[in-house]
Amino acid sequence: MKTLKYGIPMLGAALLAACGGNDTPHGALIDNPVLLATLTKAQFDGSPFAGLSGKAKCDVKVVSLNYATPGVRGENSNASGVLLLPSGSDCTAAAPLVAYAKGTDVQKPRTLANPADGETFMLAAMYASQGYAVVATDYLGFAKSNHSYHPYLHADSEASSVIDSIRAARNAVSTQGASLNGKVMLTGYSQGGHASMAAHRAIERSLSSEINVVAGAHLAGPYNLSGSMKLTEAIAGYQFFVPYLVTAWQKIYGNLYSDVKTAFKAPYADGIESLLPSPTLNYTTLITSGKLPGINGETPNQARDALFQPAFSSDILTNANNATFLAAKKNDLLDWTPKSQLMLCGGSGDPTVPPTVHQAVMKKAFDDKGLKNVISVDVDPYIAATYGPVTLANAATYYGNYHGTYEPPFCHAQAKGFFDLVK
Repeated sequence: MKTLKYGIPMLGAALLAACGGNDTPHGALIDNPVLLATLTKAQFDGSPFAGLSGKAKCDVKVVSLNYATPGVRGENSNASGVLLLPSGSDCTAAAPLVAYAKGTDVQKPRTLANPADGETFMLAAMYASQGYAVVATDYLGFAKSNHSYHPYLHADSEASSVIDSIRAARNAVSTQGASLNGKVMLTGYSQGGHASMAAHRAIERSLSSEINVVAGAHLAGPYNLSGSMKLTEAIAGYQFFVPYLVTAWQKIYGNLYSDVKTAFKAPYADGIESLLPSPTLNYTTLITSGKLPGINGETPNQARDALFQPAFSSDILTNANNATFLAAKKNDLLDWTPKSQLMLCGGSGDPTVPPTVHQAVMKKAFDDKGLKNVISVDVDPYIAATYGPVTLANAATYYGNYHGTYEPPFCHAQAKGFFDLVK
């Protein structure tokens, strides 16, 4: 990965002093924003999202971002991302800003600053074409980021990446002839639901005077990571997600294992610590190349048993002081009290981020505090009506597509409707 040379933008001595001597201010633009393309209303109206988003009101400018954000240890680092801006004669008003965090990504070079990316187009269709500005981070360790690894499901660095993307968007909008109205909404899907909630929590705890969060819609996120560690049945996609977080948390905390071979079995132990995200492989080729198990159609439990040493797995399940379990507890999001409006969304049939483990537990944690500003939505009826009924013949395809393909648009439609109430 190419190492970036930092250049401090001309932001003024006062801003530099406020952010600590010669350190690059968080959210400062490292490169000039670049207008990559303008997506048209006709493109959105002809897309598969038109039935959920409604008729497009705006064209959308797709603008690349590269901004300063700290690494896991607070060191100078950076992340790239995309800014989606409503444009056209009917879309000149100051826009509310949606800050988005993406789902789990295994491809290191991928950036959302790509008009042809399916996730970017969905964000443009669902939000920006309807008059919202959107900023979406690539996270540390992806695309233009010089961070040496991606700190997967690490709440603090996810939060700072999202928060600094908001600052970067504020720095960039004037270069594109646009403006923001000051209202910020947070959303994210899957890993991004964890990241967006972590950012929501961090802003309300210490940055509410800087960032006016009016709502958060957190979608299919793993909020109860410590609870998920105690599941005896492996989730769908286990062979990607669990090695990803174990190796990331080992880099962060340093105590999950003393030797990689005491955690992972051969042949996967060799290279596993630098495997994810990959510079060349995707979900399919990680398996077909033999880097991760699953090539012969193993069940999630079989994939788990092929990857991890039995003693390592069993200690997570049975030992309350297990280092992996304690790392998970550090990254749980069950411990806060939101002040702004908050929505949880997911599908009850999700086999990857089961709502009974995460969404329901998160909602109960809020309910136990007596909160009235939190709602929980189940989009499974929409998914079943669109892609069902499920049969023995189609069950593998149905549940294989549920979390990654079927669920996101329906939750984004719910989020957009939720944001419309406060924009």
